[in-house]
Amino acid sequence: MTTESKFLHFGQGEKPAKILGHFANRHGLITGATGTGKTVTLQVLAENFSELGVPVFVTDIKGDVSGLSQAGEQKPFLDKRAAELQIKNHRYAGSPTVFWDIFKQYGHPVRTTIAEIGPMYLSRLLELSDVQEGVIAVAFRYAEDQQMPLLDLQDLKSLLQFLGENHQAISAEYGRITNASIGAIQRRLLNLESQSADQLFGEPALALADLMRQDMSGNGIISVMESRELMMKPQLYASFLLWLMTELFETLPEVGDQPLPKLILFFDEAHLIFEDSPKEVLKRIEQVARLIRSKGVGVYFCTQSPGDIPEDILGQLGNKIQHALRAYTPKDKKVIRAVADSFRPNPNFKTADVITELGVGEALVSTLEEKGAPSVVDRVKIAPPRCRMGPATDAERQVVMERSPVKGKYDTDLNRESAHEKLLKRKQEMAAQKTQEQARLAEEERRAEMNRPKRRPGRPADSFMTKLGKSVQRRLTTKAVNAIWKTLFGKRR
Repeated sequence: MTTESKFLHFGQGEKPAKILGHFANRHGLITGATGTGKTVTLQVLAENFSELGVPVFVTDIKGDVSGLSQAGEQKPFLDKRAAELQIKNHRYAGSPTVFWDIFKQYGHPVRTTIAEIGPMYLSRLLELSDVQEGVIAVAFRYAEDQQMPLLDLQDLKSLLQFLGENHQAISAEYGRITNASIGAIQRRLLNLESQSADQLFGEPALALADLMRQDMSGNGIISVMESRELMMKPQLYASFLLWLMTELFETLPEVGDQPLPKLILFFDEAHLIFEDSPKEVLKRIEQVARLIRSKGVGVYFCTQSPGDIPEDILGQLGNKIQHALRAYTPKDKKVIRAVADSFRPNPNFKTADVITELGVGEALVSTLEEKGAPSVVDRVKIAPPRCRMGPATDAERQVVMERSPVKGKYDTDLNRESAHEKLLKRKQEMAAQKTQEQARLAEEERRAEMNRPKRRPGRPADSFMTKLGKSVQRRLTTKAVNAIWKTLFGKRR
């Protein structure tokens, strides 16, 4: 495969199965039941894009995509199949690979910051109301005005707590905020944090340029995103995809159809993206999928059934590879008919029948032709991969990471002064000022007491018993006087 050819030859049917380079950014779909060869097809496409010099990003849901980094094992039946399919220069070799992992266990850590997500997309991710979205907007604006970087979840939580404690003063300047709205946002953040989102947010943030690299030979580097644990945390998975696609869309310039795309994204087990993601996140992914091809980026979804993909996105996928589907129920048969109707029919066979007859490594293929129209569907045998059809071992993965072009760039977390540290410092300064003020007032009171004129010494205060005796004495005296008065003057009255 040479760069001048500008197409990927990945199989053979009645004619060669290929994806034209200038239409590779029109997105694609790889579907089929479990065990029909979807992952191998993904590997074949990824390594062919790499050999053309196109960088590739792929999520590794089951761990077996990591085999792209290792040379395949030579076997006679694979050599025979490559010869039958007229695959030129077939050899067994791994592709240049970089491993990534949000949880830092199987690859370089992936980080972004709260500030890069932004208030609007963060609100959509958290499914906030309009009022709560307004509070988030105030928080971001206040942080910007006060020069408080929002890097991780701790920064945002500390800022929200500060806004709650000072909501009256801040409302007067930025608009009304309430403790009820802040509390609702804090609860949503707690739910996101329970899915280990604190692992995603922080520094150093991933530079998109590191996903769009070539090696010294001009081959595109394949970035493999470890996703075995990530797939169990759907909101975190959606957060990452939302950030990645949004950053690509907003950062890359408009280029239209190029001889080759700038980047290809493969999302394996794509149904996991669309099953549990918040509605607003899905809307954003659909919007980006429609528009990102003008940035030179192609998105390829790999899943079990086309029905796993929303209709708005499905209509944007120009290159389709359909592996076998099984018809066990009336619902399955209905799905198969719908899939068959989505292809341009081939007069040589009934598409609905062939879908259930395909063997492992076979697929129905329709790609975009020179004028941009979908080709007639063809029954194709997929080429054998040059890489390993299975996972890389931990030792092999470690070797790849040791010679990674980004080794050391992301592996150490940074913790520069941001909103949390600045707010904590401000709180400590205010507490110190309060302590100083209290000490000053106490000292002034002490000095005033010392300068106050002393009272003359008088008769010592009576004790309780003395006071009681005097009280009894006054009462007896009063009674005696009254008795004498009545004696002297009572009869005269």
